[in-house]
Amino acid sequence: MRVLVTGAAGFIGSNVCDRLIADGHTVFGVDDLSRGTLSNIEDAARGGSFDFERFDVTDPGFPALVARVAPESVCHLAAQIDVRVSVADPLLDARLNLLGTINALEAARLAGVDKFVFTSSGGSIYGTPAALPVDESQPLSPESQYAAGKAACELYLNVYRAAYGLRSSSLALANVYGPRQDPHGEAGVVAIFSTAMLLGRPTRIYGDGSQIRDYVFVGDVADAFASVCVPGTGDGRRFNIGTGSQTSVCDLHSLIAETVGVPDEPLFAPPRLGELQAIALDWSLAARELGWRPRRVLRAGIVETVDWIRSRLAT
Repeated sequence: MRVLVTGAAGFIGSNVCDRLIADGHTVFGVDDLSRGTLSNIEDAARGGSFDFERFDVTDPGFPALVARVAPESVCHLAAQIDVRVSVADPLLDARLNLLGTINALEAARLAGVDKFVFTSSGGSIYGTPAALPVDESQPLSPESQYAAGKAACELYLNVYRAAYGLRSSSLALANVYGPRQDPHGEAGVVAIFSTAMLLGRPTRIYGDGSQIRDYVFVGDVADAFASVCVPGTGDGRRFNIGTGSQTSVCDLHSLIAETVGVPDEPLFAPPRLGELQAIALDWSLAARELGWRPRRVLRAGIVETVDWIRSRLAT
């Protein structure tokens, strides 16, 4: 199968490309390289099943590119990923996430794509649920501009499915971590803590550290994309992709400090606007319909991530 992956040079996108190629698919990657890096797709580029073009999915010329590539499936991962950015500049967030997704949907429609997979945010679209872990029946209740944009994109998926017959699925991801995560942004706390500790720099927790998150390994996320991008699989559904485990930010910090071998001594700062107090995802629907399950437990995933960051810092 020929698959187009947007955001292909990013943290999650590059791991998805690697997984699809390993499964025998031909992959065409697109990324504007505003956050992604060419080094992330070096492994993919070594074989003969991957092509790449630097391109912005908000560009009016994107439908022509998709028509030329003629993919059977599209995995749409290009996005602005930071809740704080969406709060500070909601117009930018809407242009990149909402308008970019609409442009990608229109491109897929015009090119006759069989399946469109959207990357949603299980960590934000449900708001603050009454009980955890939350399943897909929970009403959407976004509490940030970022979450509102993701929820709006899911509505557009419904429109394109009902009006044009474009088959689609949405993966609502928990907090993804693992190799290739950017330690210099604000949306990858595992990479941020790990890099700072390895470099002997202070770490900072916003709020009191009691915030609950669900951390899912990027390799498991790539497995979910590989499962759902096949036309006829999970069409018209949103699937939570998480672990269901509830880990506080303080406990996460302690685990990383133990793995790195440094004192567990974070600094504390005021909480940041737009962040939820607690979220964890019930992944049983993905298990039933996709045969997917999270395979990497948090401790093992942290060890693998720290080892990867340590190897990069040594070069």
